[in-house]
Amino acid sequence: MEKLQVKGYAVSSAKSPLAPWTFERRAPGANDILLDILYCGICHTDIHQTRDEWGGGTFPMVPGHEIVGRVSRAGSGVKRFKVNDVAGIGCFVDSDRTCSYCQKGLQQYCDHVVWTYNSTEKDGKTRTFGGYSSQIVVDENYALKIAPDQPLERVAPLLCAGITTYSPLKHWKVSQGQQVGIIGLGGLGHMGVKLAAAMGAEVTVFSTSKSKEADARRLGADHFALSSDKAEMSQLKDRFDLLISTISAQYEVNPFLELLKVDGTMILLGVPPKALGFEAHTLILRRRQLAGSVIGGIPETQEMLDFCAAKKVLADVEVIPMSKVNEAYERMLRSDVRYRFVLDLKTL
Repeated sequence: MEKLQVKGYAVSSAKSPLAPWTFERRAPGANDILLDILYCGICHTDIHQTRDEWGGGTFPMVPGHEIVGRVSRAGSGVKRFKVNDVAGIGCFVDSDRTCSYCQKGLQQYCDHVVWTYNSTEKDGKTRTFGGYSSQIVVDENYALKIAPDQPLERVAPLLCAGITTYSPLKHWKVSQGQQVGIIGLGGLGHMGVKLAAAMGAEVTVFSTSKSKEADARRLGADHFALSSDKAEMSQLKDRFDLLISTISAQYEVNPFLELLKVDGTMILLGVPPKALGFEAHTLILRRRQLAGSVIGGIPETQEMLDFCAAKKVLADVEVIPMSKVNEAYERMLRSDVRYRFVLDLKTL
């Protein structure tokens, strides 16, 4: 079968803007579905990758890993999807399938995970291109089922921002009445607030901007704390079961660690540019933990989507045409988005 000609937006180098580009995708195989992409969220990772801030960028690069679309073709061996079903694709599209992590449904930790873009498929040659495009081909086992009776533009960010915050909340067993703090109220933070509240936790948002208090409460937070106010922070010491930090800028960890109860945990989701320091005794004297987490595997991502559909948890989005994508990147860098840009692929 011939390869597919697909339209998209790509960067040709780390210093170039996103621009229209036509490229080839592999022909769908027996176990693949072909997805006509409807919406794709813009994640801050897209900016890091297209500007090669983490290194290892391959160009031209088509970003995008918060993908919702409609199945337009299903291979002869496909069992979970049929034509016209709505499906989602998140941060990866394959893995080695045999390692201990894959066997446990923790494909995100596989050493041979195939990322949705800026990666190569298991043949080591075929490059992957993301969701800023008209169509994508994926093995059915790496696609997610999405209930169609939802505003799909608000579902798209769940494929990264949603699972990135859901996974640690589930792993650390957040439950009714627990004290949970969300540090930072951006794309990740706003989903953390919604999900923690939906799980029954008492939620506090920490921000350096007092202007975000009204939004924090609207999103489901019970309390708001100005993290730059030392007196206010001091009053919250030894209070929290769990803190989730979504901050990607440089910051002091110790003041937050002091807010944890005995056996409390602070989880890092954001990736600051330099190493973070902390005082060892702050952990030792309360048996506190400092941990990290990254997205989730296919089973947990499906669980998250089903949970969000049942609880009516959706991202707050601003839908934009493809022609505005470069402007959206600049606005994201100024924190001028509430809370996720989503590309409408009909405008491609």
